Amino acid sequence: MLNSHTRMIYPIVKFGNPVLEKPADPVTEFDAGLKTLVDDMFESMYAAHGVGLAAPQIGISKRLAVIDITFKEDPEAKLVLANPEIIHTEGKLRQNEGCLSVPEFREPVTRPSKVTVRAQDVDGKWFEMTGEDLLARAFLHETDHLNGKLYLSHLSALKRDLMKRKIRKMMKAGEW
Repeated sequence: MLNSHTRMIYPIVKFGNPVLEKPADPVTEFDAGLKTLVDDMFESMYAAHGVGLAAPQIGISKRLAVIDITFKEDPEAKLVLANPEIIHTEGKLRQNEGCLSVPEFREPVTRPSKVTVRAQDVDGKWFEMTGEDLLARAFLHETDHLNGKLYLSHLSALKRDLMKRKIRKMMKAGEW
């Protein structure tokens, strides 16, 4: 029964949900279920117009992320990171950053401009990859999610408090 799975688009979990603020559990089973989840994560990410998605963002506490900085333009660019670790960083780049779990907010964040990640692919095979600029940012952003951190933690305390206040207001108004 190949391809009998209908793609599922998961709703994106928003800031305020506790799953986003705790470290995710390691991926231990590299089976058909994981492949299905990965396919669903790509579909969910594309539906939300993102270039990266971590499993906690769809309410699943697993150390799993998908990235496609070309947004469907290059099928070869689709990356699956299971149990990723950042093993090297260099340089600095300040760019606007957003997050599917914190919609409507974008803030300048300084991050390393070149990043090497070590992770497992969908079959459990370990690999290392170095990314620059947007890919480097995606590696760091998604790995942060798996460690229970949001990009807000890279903002000044003042900026972060202002954003959290706006979000709480939106929650009270039923807009979040």
